[in-house]
Amino acid sequence: MVVEESPTHENLLREAAEHARGADAPLVVITFATERDIGEGVEKFEALGGVEGVPYDDEDTFIDAAEDALADFVAETLNDSDVEFEPVVRIIDGGYGTATLTAADDFDADHIFATGRRRSPTGKAVFGDWIQRVLLGFDDFVTVHTQDEE
Repeated sequence: MVVEESPTHENLLREAAEHARGADAPLVVITFATERDIGEGVEKFEALGGVEGVPYDDEDTFIDAAEDALADFVAETLNDSDVEFEPVVRIIDGGYGTATLTAADDFDADHIFATGRRRSPTGKAVFGDWIQRVLLGFDDFVTVHTQDEE
């Protein structure tokens, strides 16, 4: 899952690409947005480049622009390597954990790569942790790269 341009996401993307290359499997790079994101211009996709100033008149226009930006980000991060990848943007109305598990099922994934934040036990209890839902709900491999809370 790539949602923003950061060293954490870039490193995890490279790791996922190496796994895909070794498994001779395609890499599905997926990120999620909400209905609210469509109307507000979506800063997280603007950070990936290529979507600034794009009018998001409808969901299809938004998804096309966001997937193009995501594809550019992946290609640049992987230095146009020979790994086959598919950029996917999904509009969700629920939590990231459920959306991740649904997408993994839809794409018949055998491995999920995700980034999470280090949180105190109290922070997890108060704010929830979608990564925990993925770890407990996915039957195959999950790689999590944690980053410190800002």
